[in-house]
Amino acid sequence: MRANRTAHPMAGATNDDDTGGHPPPPCRGHRRLCELGISCTLNTEVGMMLAVIRQPPDPETNSYNSHHIQSLLSLRSIIFNPLRGSWHSLDPMVYLSPFLDIIQSEDLTAASTSASLYAVLKIIRLDIFSEITPGAREAIHAVVLAITNCRLEFTDPASEDSILMCIHQVLTAVMRSNASVLLTDHAICTIVSSCFQIVQQSADRSDLLERSARHAMHDLIDAIYSRLRNMRYSDGGPVDSGCSEAEKNALHVSYTAQCMIDIFYFLCSLINVEEPVDHETADNSSDEEFQLFVLLLINTVVELGGDSINHHPGLLHIIQDDLFHHLIHYGTRSGQRILSMTCNIVFSLYHFLRRSLRLQLEAFFIYVLLKIAKGSYGSQLQEVAIEGVTSFCRQPNFIMEIYVNYDCDPIRHNVLEEIVKLLCKTTYPMSSPISSMQLQAFEALITIIHNIADGIKIHHALSRDAYAIDDSEFKPFWLERCDMHKDPDSWVEFVRMRKLKKKKIMMAANHYNRNEKKGMAFLNICRLVPSPPDAKSIAYFFRYTPRLDKNKIGDYLGEPNDFNIKVLKEFAQTFEFDGVILDTALRTFLETFRLPGESQKIQRILEAFSERFYDQQTSGIFVSKDAVFILCYSLIMLNTDQHNPQVKKKMTEDEFIRNNRDINGGVDLPREYLSELFLSISTNAITLFDSSSAVISEMNSNHWANLMKQSRTVEPFVLCDYKHKLCREVFNTISGLSVATLCVIFEQTDNEDVLQECIEGLFSIARIARYGLEDILDELLSSLCKYTTLLNPYATAEEIVFSFSNEVKPRMATLAIFTIANKFGESIRGAWRNMIDCLLKLNRLKLLPPTLLETCRSATEADVDNDGGGRHSKSESGSGVIFPSSNLGSGRRNISGLVGRFTELLSLEAGADSMLNAASEMENNLKIIQQCQINSIFKDSARLPQESLQHLIRALVFAAAGKGQKFSTLVEEEETVGFCWDLIFIIITSNLHRISAFWMQFHDCLALVSQVPQFSPCPFAEKAMVALLRVVILIFSEPPRLQDWQSEEMVFKSINLTWKLDKDILDACNESVTEATVKLLSKYARSVQTTLGWKTLLHMLSVTGRHPENFDRGVETLIGLMTEVDHITRSNYAYCIEAAFGFAALKISPVEKSSQILNLMAGSVKWIIQWQKSSFYETGSFNIHSSSSSTEEGINKASSVQGNSFAATNLFMKLAEALRKTSLVRREEIRNQAVEALGWCFLEVADELEWTPGSYASSFNLVIFAMVDDLHEKMVEYSKREGMKREMRSMEGTLKIALEQMVEVYLCFMVRLAAGPSFRTFWLGLLRRMDTCMKASLGEEGLPSLVMQEVVPKLLKRMILEMKGKQVLVQSDESYLWEVTNIQIQWIAPSVKEELFSDD
Repeated sequence: MRANRTAHPMAGATNDDDTGGHPPPPCRGHRRLCELGISCTLNTEVGMMLAVIRQPPDPETNSYNSHHIQSLLSLRSIIFNPLRGSWHSLDPMVYLSPFLDIIQSEDLTAASTSASLYAVLKIIRLDIFSEITPGAREAIHAVVLAITNCRLEFTDPASEDSILMCIHQVLTAVMRSNASVLLTDHAICTIVSSCFQIVQQSADRSDLLERSARHAMHDLIDAIYSRLRNMRYSDGGPVDSGCSEAEKNALHVSYTAQCMIDIFYFLCSLINVEEPVDHETADNSSDEEFQLFVLLLINTVVELGGDSINHHPGLLHIIQDDLFHHLIHYGTRSGQRILSMTCNIVFSLYHFLRRSLRLQLEAFFIYVLLKIAKGSYGSQLQEVAIEGVTSFCRQPNFIMEIYVNYDCDPIRHNVLEEIVKLLCKTTYPMSSPISSMQLQAFEALITIIHNIADGIKIHHALSRDAYAIDDSEFKPFWLERCDMHKDPDSWVEFVRMRKLKKKKIMMAANHYNRNEKKGMAFLNICRLVPSPPDAKSIAYFFRYTPRLDKNKIGDYLGEPNDFNIKVLKEFAQTFEFDGVILDTALRTFLETFRLPGESQKIQRILEAFSERFYDQQTSGIFVSKDAVFILCYSLIMLNTDQHNPQVKKKMTEDEFIRNNRDINGGVDLPREYLSELFLSISTNAITLFDSSSAVISEMNSNHWANLMKQSRTVEPFVLCDYKHKLCREVFNTISGLSVATLCVIFEQTDNEDVLQECIEGLFSIARIARYGLEDILDELLSSLCKYTTLLNPYATAEEIVFSFSNEVKPRMATLAIFTIANKFGESIRGAWRNMIDCLLKLNRLKLLPPTLLETCRSATEADVDNDGGGRHSKSESGSGVIFPSSNLGSGRRNISGLVGRFTELLSLEAGADSMLNAASEMENNLKIIQQCQINSIFKDSARLPQESLQHLIRALVFAAAGKGQKFSTLVEEEETVGFCWDLIFIIITSNLHRISAFWMQFHDCLALVSQVPQFSPCPFAEKAMVALLRVVILIFSEPPRLQDWQSEEMVFKSINLTWKLDKDILDACNESVTEATVKLLSKYARSVQTTLGWKTLLHMLSVTGRHPENFDRGVETLIGLMTEVDHITRSNYAYCIEAAFGFAALKISPVEKSSQILNLMAGSVKWIIQWQKSSFYETGSFNIHSSSSSTEEGINKASSVQGNSFAATNLFMKLAEALRKTSLVRREEIRNQAVEALGWCFLEVADELEWTPGSYASSFNLVIFAMVDDLHEKMVEYSKREGMKREMRSMEGTLKIALEQMVEVYLCFMVRLAAGPSFRTFWLGLLRRMDTCMKASLGEEGLPSLVMQEVVPKLLKRMILEMKGKQVLVQSDESYLWEVTNIQIQWIAPSVKEELFSDD
């Protein structure tokens, strides 16, 4: 056929120039040369064509070629005709028609055809005409028509192959030309069909033709779909329908997206193994090369179309339905290359169209990629699938989007969890050498972790409460949606809530499978259903919860209770049956539960189904739901009949139709409809699942139809980037397996690259764990500590050092744990214990760098000598150079750079002979440990939150107490305990500003150490006491505005608790305690603010002062303290007096020192008088805080009341009691001075303290009478000891002084005493003591004391005369006191009786 050569002018704008109103060709400046070149080219092609035609194989055929020769000669005649005009404005058919006629001719040879094809190809490639050239539309269609109808009558196979290749080239050139836009949809489809036929034919020809044809086909598809992005949006129908020809020409558009849709549908049909296009295609579809070629074309379409496919619903629908269905079906039935190409196609679709492919992508992951990756289809396919999974995981937002769209949706699969499980399972255990598949899975797992860590883009971790999810009330969650663009924060919380609900739903399913009642109760408890439960919520639970026992679902739905029936109706409402044939709807319905065996239950269930199906039918076949119900029963019976092997005689189609007559409201259903149902049931049985394990394992046509129906209403695929809280939730979901896998890989592999990747992954985990996932970091660090080999209880020290020196892994693990501690210590909790154990092991092995040890040793001097200026600076840099400090927001780039140097640092022995020659293994080990910056962990502990700090201190305390430690020698134990307390002191130094926040927990740890099985109190308490005193010095060295009396009191409580662990602790470490105590009382006495502090310090001073080497410093400190009146307050006075007594009574105390102390004690009575008179609480400006736990509760309570006489009395009694006890010491000078000081003190306060008569009597009884009694007892005791006569005489002299002081004080207080109601009793007590001393029986002989017999009468005489003189003792008939006194004097000293009672 010949193409119509009639020119059709275009409707565009025109110009009156020589080009016919069209733009000039590209070579505008050289138009004449361009025109000449085209003329020469055409002249050459015509000449070549004439030469080929004029040499026919048979001369008799020459007449047949005359027409073709004439047309060629006519063309040659106008080539150089000056009246021709421009080639670009000339009708293309003028120079194309001679060649096209030859191509379609049946009479010419293959050489003529081939030459004509080449000439046409050359003309089209020269772009002589374009879409705006007059006659271009007819010309381009004529070319397509001629090429696609090329006749090959007189050709041999070789020539035919050449012609076919040239046809492909010409058609491709047509599609590449500018005029191709004028082609119609039909023409485009014709071109593709012709080219594809050549591809099909080339399969039986030469390899060159086959490869060339496929390459040309690919180029053709590329040319067609490269214009899809510029196409008008379409709905799948013809874009230009209803447009006039003039409008089409004006738009310069002929073919539309419809041809692209048709071509793509054709390509997709080629991979449909179940429904081949034709026999020829079917034969080639089984060929892997052909399938790979088709998939390559499809992938090209997807890549070229990109996201513009979304604007063409027809094309998008084919991808959603046909393409994905074929890919999923064919994915598990193909080889490696096809699976790889399938993964690439889906990968491209994910990038461009995932918003419209939510369910399709899920199905591909579940039924193809993950299924193959599990190894069920062989290791070769498994490796390809793992590679596909890895490609997806490399995408930045893939993890988050998969988690949000699937794992957080209650009715979708946990795709991300399945991916991580698969990767972990594939990676572990690591083989040696590592396979490429394991390496890919490991890389994917590491990538997931890195992406999550990089996605958390906040600089400061939130509080743990910020991650809590409010689940206090029921909220619908099954099918609800939330727009992330309107309110991103609410959307994040919505997603987190759905994930929480999904987790609980899975737990509820487990409970329900075991016990229905407990399962329902669990739903209520977890607020998965409203209270009281409604039918819809229960129906959703049965409908969408996976792995529920289908038997129990069926039994529940079939129950006759009203609520169960409501649930059944709501359950049926969850199905969409519009446009679905009955058997498909019934299959879908019965797949969700096991149909019970009881007929009444079956009836209720089928009635609910029939009602739902009838309401949604679109064909109008059924006139009532009863008709549906009857036919459903009939289908179930047919299914049993056809597929039960016990039924021998099967029902025929006619019998089935006859059995269902008149069921549709008295009329028959259409025979075709019943025949279709019979055929479907007989060929494909209705599967009745009977357990929760009956999970869909393969995507069949029925399941795919349901999926497509759901895809029309499902929420689109959510595109989202990484959200902070969601990142945390994602990792929390996968943390268990991923952390365990990385740790196992680190343990088992020896590949340094893998080890570095492991370390990077572990650092990323640490970055994530700081956001409320501390337990994960603890688990990670505990595992790493194990890999250091430092905690191996069965290895000797030499074995550990050898392993550490010669293996990379222990050093890398050690470096990693301390680097994590430095960078992410704020997230560490329980793992501090393992890390401290490793640190202590390094210390014992002498592997710690000198900088750390020097820091610990110099901590006391640095802090004590600088008087508050020695606290460790937080900005002080350590000795390491690899791990600089960084804030919370540091990214992975910094971490990767650090880890990248691990090999260089850890492989000091590899390739560095000079270093080995210069340094020993120990030096290399020290260098490695130095890079850990261990000292920074403790010096910079101020950055740790309170909880982490408490765990760190707790770990150190219990390690010092021996928990988890095994000591070979006592020296090693003492060094370890001291090292622990040095570290504790460094921590406290760095956190002194918040000591009150963590000290109570620290104190509780001290209280619990005694429960440690191997606790040894001696070194622990000794080191603890020294460290705590250093802490006190630190507190007191602070400026007054920063001092806190509560912190001071807590520390002193801990000090008191410590010395209770070992009663001899103060003696064991007396020198250190004395030094600290002396410094505190000498330098910081003004800073002591608590009663407990004074009590503790003075007690320690008195106890340690008993040692001769400490006595001088202790006594000088006490004397200095009591000399400075501003240091003594009502709250610490009693403790000062007690300490003074301790020093004064010491045997090693020189007499002059004891005498000086007694003078200070006696002189302190003036302070009591001053406090009594004062109207303010304290002398000076100090405010002393008392502890409710103090043992001296009476004193503290009294001291809290200003001007209270009772307080002053108590203080005086403390002084008097101390002097009384001093009166019993062995040295006579001290005793006598103490007795005289006591009497002097009583006389001083006689008129100052507002005592009552009872107070006077009480003071006598408690102090003076007690002193006299004790001295008398001592005198008698010494008299009865052999060789103690001198001591007896000395005590006798002290007793004499005591009696004299007693009488002196009595006479001073006599009038006040006499005013009391108990004076008679008091007086008799005084006389009784006189009598006791007068009649003292000394020695074995019982001789009286001459001194007493001399002094007692004198004292009696003096007292009675004074009493008479002051009218205290008056003779009277009613005076009982006179009578008693008379009798007692006669009994005690008859010699003075007459003198004193002469009138009686």
